[in-house]
Amino acid sequence: MKKKLTVLLTLAGILGTTAAVGAEDVVEKVTGYLQKDVKVLVNGQDSALTPVYIDGKAYIPVRDAATKLGYTVNYDEANQEIELDEAADLMRASGVIVSVQSKSDGNTRIELLGSTWVILNVDKTTSIKNLDGKSLTAADLKAGTQIDVEFGPVMAMSYPGQSQAVNINVQADRAVKEDTIKEVKHTDNGWQVQLGDNLILNGGKETRVMSSQGESLKWEDLKVGTKVKAYYGPFETKSLPPQSPVFLLVVQAQPIAGTPKMSPEAAQEYRDLAWAQVKEQASHITTKQDEAVVQIVSSTEVGVLPSTDEQKKLLADVQAANGAVVTVTYNTDQDELLGPLTAVFDFNTKAFIGFNVRK
Repeated sequence: MKKKLTVLLTLAGILGTTAAVGAEDVVEKVTGYLQKDVKVLVNGQDSALTPVYIDGKAYIPVRDAATKLGYTVNYDEANQEIELDEAADLMRASGVIVSVQSKSDGNTRIELLGSTWVILNVDKTTSIKNLDGKSLTAADLKAGTQIDVEFGPVMAMSYPGQSQAVNINVQADRAVKEDTIKEVKHTDNGWQVQLGDNLILNGGKETRVMSSQGESLKWEDLKVGTKVKAYYGPFETKSLPPQSPVFLLVVQAQPIAGTPKMSPEAAQEYRDLAWAQVKEQASHITTKQDEAVVQIVSSTEVGVLPSTDEQKKLLADVQAANGAVVTVTYNTDQDELLGPLTAVFDFNTKAFIGFNVRK
């Protein structure tokens, strides 16, 4: 809720005495008394505000009073108006930026993975600072940057959610490495993962293990041969191989062993099936019907949202069997905001399971 209050120049002393200079025709000198024995309570608590009584009426400073009541204050000198904006609760998150995209409107889109999975818009109103309080710009944000962020107050009803970044505090720049796990073991100090032949990562209580869809995973889910993207550092030992603390491990999509390649005829059949599912959104689709991208992927790696009980059961059965699904992807004129449109089918039965979440 937003309220506006027009303030007469008789209150110029509250806002600045210079406003009264040369305005004798509208400025009137008044005499008031500080009433120190009167308490101003906000939600039953003493606000420490002292009212001034003028002609039997109590006055309190606008800015101080607004702050106590949870408002922010903006003064429009040209129109002599004070605008009170009701303070809105912001959401908070911490994690690592996993992707950065420059938008056509000059703003920046970042994908954050950590305490939550969220897409955030960064624009000129976003405050970005490092640990020393130095102001930064969106150009300083990159994949691997660890941040604490306040965002909102509105969140788009998508998965992941999308919102406006208000305050970003940069904590560290983590190194990024994508590789397969050569060894994983539990130690007295936590967990240890070796990537390839040239890096050992040490995980502690602060380390998160997640899927690329924002799902929390257990260390026990990590196996030799699992492909991961690690966000680690910012320092590493000089040993061979070097060791470093890991902040976030993101399990990547795994190849499906033994899945045959799809023939052009089969791919076209899936395109036809998919078009029947998306034709109501055809006005937004920019990909030609016969040029949609068709892929075979693991059922455990898709972010599909089944809409019926039958589709939910089908997905659960396919995932339980570690089976494959087929995705058919179309670009749309909404991709910058929502991402592409992807239909998902069971590889064996060609039954429609649902649409991937758009991000």
